[in-house]
Amino acid sequence: MTPTDFALRGEHITLEALLKASGLAAGGAAKRLIAEGGVRVNGEPETRRGRKLRAGDEVGVGEARLHVRPA
Repeated sequence: MTPTDFALRGEHITLEALLKASGLAAGGAAKRLIAEGGVRVNGEPETRRGRKLRAGDEVGVGEARLHVRPA
């Protein structure tokens, strides 16, 4: 599946905020998804909700992928 672009508004966004802003997960679901290891950042499992994502990072949830790009 081709990644969907997500444009940053600033220098970075946290992983939890990205999941919510992109619609991949809402509220507590984003927190649980991250804690349970259901999210990958740049191909590696990530369990830190506050992980700062910057332009060039790629986030995967199941089959969905997001490519973080500058605004």
